[in-house]
Amino acid sequence: MKHWYKSSMFFIKMETFWSQDMHLPFHRDLPETMWLQRPFGNVSSLCIKLQHKSTVSIEYIRIFKSVSGNAPSLPQTTAMESWEWGGNVTLMTEFVLVGFTTVPRLQVTFFMLFLFSYILTLMGNVSLMTLIFLESRLHTPMYFFVGNLSFLDMWYSTVYIPRILTDCMSKSNVISYAGCAAQFFFSTCLCFTECYLLAAMAYDRYAAICNPLLYSSTMTRKFCIQLVAGSYVAGFANAITHTGNTFRLHFCGDNRINHFFCDVPPLMKMACENTQGYQLILAAAVGSNVVATTTLILGSYTGIVVAILRIRSASGRHKAFSTCSAHLISVSLFYGSLLFMYLQPSSLHTPDRDKVTALFCTVVNPLVNPMIYSLRNKDVKDAFRTAVRRTIAPG
Repeated sequence: MKHWYKSSMFFIKMETFWSQDMHLPFHRDLPETMWLQRPFGNVSSLCIKLQHKSTVSIEYIRIFKSVSGNAPSLPQTTAMESWEWGGNVTLMTEFVLVGFTTVPRLQVTFFMLFLFSYILTLMGNVSLMTLIFLESRLHTPMYFFVGNLSFLDMWYSTVYIPRILTDCMSKSNVISYAGCAAQFFFSTCLCFTECYLLAAMAYDRYAAICNPLLYSSTMTRKFCIQLVAGSYVAGFANAITHTGNTFRLHFCGDNRINHFFCDVPPLMKMACENTQGYQLILAAAVGSNVVATTTLILGSYTGIVVAILRIRSASGRHKAFSTCSAHLISVSLFYGSLLFMYLQPSSLHTPDRDKVTALFCTVVNPLVNPMIYSLRNKDVKDAFRTAVRRTIAPG
């Protein structure tokens, strides 16, 4: 059975399809196929992507390049260049997330730990958002940003932990190509949004400490909403860019991702083409965003430190520093793990190290942020006591 497929100026004839599952000639119900190559002169680097549910192996490929740009009609051979490539080519249409372990007892332990952490994360962030919404004393720019951070953290953990829980209890940790791309998109969107939101919160603390008399006129409600909306827009734009840039790569070989989610380092290792250009684009995009946000954060805290040092009384310095200590801890945890994950050379990436580092961004940070902004904050603790008394004794 022979099939012709067109891709721009190149036409590929596939002969002798075989299914790895059935070991029988596979030629029925073939979907639309997209064929790409890099570069075409090197046939062994042919990259193929089939939108099909099963993994297909091709025994034999004959490739023709049409000079005229028209699909050849058999047995036309004029104005054609021909290459032949024997051997098997694995067409990847789904991935397998290896996760943390395959030992059943340890899987149950991990399931209980992640389930407990997920429940605590949801309870902590939802409680903090509810408290900020109900208590009028917390209707300030600072807590407006904290509430949005809790909202991001709640969804950030939701992108990862339910999938981890499923994989811990499932024998087949298969994730579809579309599912992998969707998880990658939402995680990237939330990650970059949080980067810009933390930068906006740093500016808010700068305005409160360095220009307290102008704070209310500087951080107006409209301006705060614009900062939050801008953070979401920046996150969405970066997510589209990175997802498109990553999933334009073609993956072949072993489809196991030695991670608990679809992330850049393991996907790069599975690419069947040169990823140097991709890594340059990735480094430039991540670097520019990280430099922009860290510059704003460092600049804000430089001004804050200078302003605090000018305060004569020790109690005044302590009070000023306590208003931004929670944010400083949150920034250190988030940016520290983020920079360690993505700005180190690919040669230094190891699966175990990547998993541990990723846990800080995906599980630990969303869990501890509500504690950081509540246990270390007098206003939140007072508002919580008031809310509890109001609930126990409504009158």
